[in-house]
Amino acid sequence: MDAVSFLATSVRRERERAGLTLTELARRAGVAKSTLSQLESGVGNPSVETVWALSNVLGVPFSRLVDPTPVRVEVIRFGQGTTARSEHADYAATLLTAAPPGTRRDLYQLVAEPGPEKRSDPHLPGTVEHLVITQGRARVGPVDADVELGPGDYVSYPGDQPHVFIALEPDTRAVLISEHR
Repeated sequence: MDAVSFLATSVRRERERAGLTLTELARRAGVAKSTLSQLESGVGNPSVETVWALSNVLGVPFSRLVDPTPVRVEVIRFGQGTTARSEHADYAATLLTAAPPGTRRDLYQLVAEPGPEKRSDPHLPGTVEHLVITQGRARVGPVDADVELGPGDYVSYPGDQPHVFIALEPDTRAVLISEHR
């Protein structure tokens, strides 16, 4: 896809994502509607000022409109990845993706068996954990406020306080996102 076609596709995609009509985007950006229409049709050659105005109104970086960053697909099959095991419980956490520079989250797949609780010490101040049970049942959350969850259930809790994960059924599985603020 050439640069003009990429820009046309990007502006249209971001305008629709923002829920704006062509007329409303043109008005907010201070751009003629005909200029925007031509741009989205792939026949315009907008100035850098026009693209900046559009990116500001759309609330996206300039680069999202002009830079065709290749899509990166990464697959980690079940049972692969870097796994850390608990010394005190039948609990394993496999890191699926670490937060790249500039972001603040890590994604884990958890597998646990009934038995001793997996107790975690507080993480960095401001850490929030988001967890979805994908199989089995577990008690999860702050030590003094854990909740029972089943398949599909979601919980969010402060990870900067002592917290637990207690599997209630064999082969309990979950996805955990640790968000660092």
